[in-house]
Amino acid sequence: MTNCTLCKDELKPEEGELIWRGDDCRVIMVNDPDLPGFCRVIWNRHVPEMSDLTYGEREHIMSLVFAVEEVIREVMEPHKVNLATLGNMVPHIHWHVIPRYQDDAYFPGSPWSAKVREGSKTALESRRALAKKLPAIIRDAISQMY
Repeated sequence: MTNCTLCKDELKPEEGELIWRGDDCRVIMVNDPDLPGFCRVIWNRHVPEMSDLTYGEREHIMSLVFAVEEVIREVMEPHKVNLATLGNMVPHIHWHVIPRYQDDAYFPGSPWSAKVREGSKTALESRRALAKKLPAIIRDAISQMY
């Protein structure tokens, strides 16, 4: 699909950072100033629905989603981790893995809802510092899987 934003390989710096890329999937850290540590696991080939994948492919992407979630939980120590796959705006398989805190800008709503507060600058700075550790630890966790 030529107009799919997730089919393109290159990321602009303001969009995020490529953490890991395999033959079928890639993991990026989203550049979201309000949600440090927000990652996406993206299927490389344009496929709109999880049920379009084989059972092995489904297992593969979910193993990556769970590996990213485990690292985020260990490093970021969030109150909760949101896992989401919507595809309403971009019908290309991708999973959002988002650390959430009771004092984040959107809590208790979704990251796509309206902000209910400004996040604490001190907490955000601390979380941004922790998020900088994620790429190396996620790469290590994935390398141990394969």
